[in-house]
Amino acid sequence: MGIQKPAWLEALYKEKFFVACPIHENAKKNEKNVCCLDCCTSICPHCVPSHRFHRLVQVRRYVYHDVVRLEDLEKIIDCSNVQAYTINSAKVVFIKKRPQNRQFKGSGNYCTSCDRSLQEPYIHCSLGCKVDFVLKHYKDISPYIRPCTTLQLSPDFFVPQDMGDDDMTYETPRSTIVDLDELMCRSSRLVKVRDHELGIHWLCSKEEKWSLPTLRVWKIS
Repeated sequence: MGIQKPAWLEALYKEKFFVACPIHENAKKNEKNVCCLDCCTSICPHCVPSHRFHRLVQVRRYVYHDVVRLEDLEKIIDCSNVQAYTINSAKVVFIKKRPQNRQFKGSGNYCTSCDRSLQEPYIHCSLGCKVDFVLKHYKDISPYIRPCTTLQLSPDFFVPQDMGDDDMTYETPRSTIVDLDELMCRSSRLVKVRDHELGIHWLCSKEEKWSLPTLRVWKIS
């Protein structure tokens, strides 16, 4: 008996994309638009770092249907005879069937599964249509599967850089950070002292102005 659909192909066909990721439900840009071929699941951009060593395929939307770049699909499966469409100068292939009811057929090419009108010389309107055609007539999809050990997302794929409050640094445009060497003001009566060498002013108590030479300045703006 021939080999049936591999698990990753089944996941690419059945997983839901462009729905909110339950793991990152409170994060922005949390729509699941990537399929992890090793985990056989759909993930969102926030999940990508956890799957960075896996084979990943980006899923896109075109006229309310899921599509994948032809360049990516051809690395893992033979896409010959499947009609591709051009989006933003890149060719894409529909993943699922797109049935189209026709009472009468004219001349020309039609999809083997959906009866959708196609351009010459294509006979499948989606990857799903081709897979079903192959399994129906040849009972084995394995000759069309291509070995692929690594598959990375395109360089233009946006991966959010999540940062918590603890990782962020807040600083005013004109901040001054100093270290007083444990020098504490012991009086509320302050005087203004100018350091002629550095060209800056200090506010300190009268008693402490004599210890200013021990002051270490980290940042002055």
